[in-house]
Amino acid sequence: MGHPHLPSTQSAVTAIREIAREYGLAISVTDDIGADRTSRRTSADAFTVLDPDGSLPHEAFIELGGSPSVTVRLFPEDDARITVDDVEFDDVPRDSVPAFLRSVHGGLASVKGRFFPPGWWLVVPLPGDETYKELVPAGTLSPWLSTRVR
Repeated sequence: MGHPHLPSTQSAVTAIREIAREYGLAISVTDDIGADRTSRRTSADAFTVLDPDGSLPHEAFIELGGSPSVTVRLFPEDDARITVDDVEFDDVPRDSVPAFLRSVHGGLASVKGRFFPPGWWLVVPLPGDETYKELVPAGTLSPWLSTRVR
């Protein structure tokens, strides 16, 4: 994969802030810190801050302004869910998030139609032959997605 290693949620947030500056995008970050606050720790008792191994889990939800509509949820388990105009990409490795966002905002992402299986697919290529592809829900293209059709 060859992407720079981002050892923590905070390092990924810092990298995303830099991308927002690079592309002139507004950014909003919401942090959830502690086992009782993160979405994948639903079994944690109330007011339990640390994981059983003693670590402090940190999750962040990031909204980027502009077009397309992009949100990123960074999980403590080193992965992320990125949503681009209502198209969800689950399980994106944290280290790949900056390259993914650069591909979307740098004009490399495209939409491809298929007869079988029918539908529109948002394709996001990353450096190093890594590509993410997800079905556009309900086959409805937003104005931004329509401009990406190839």
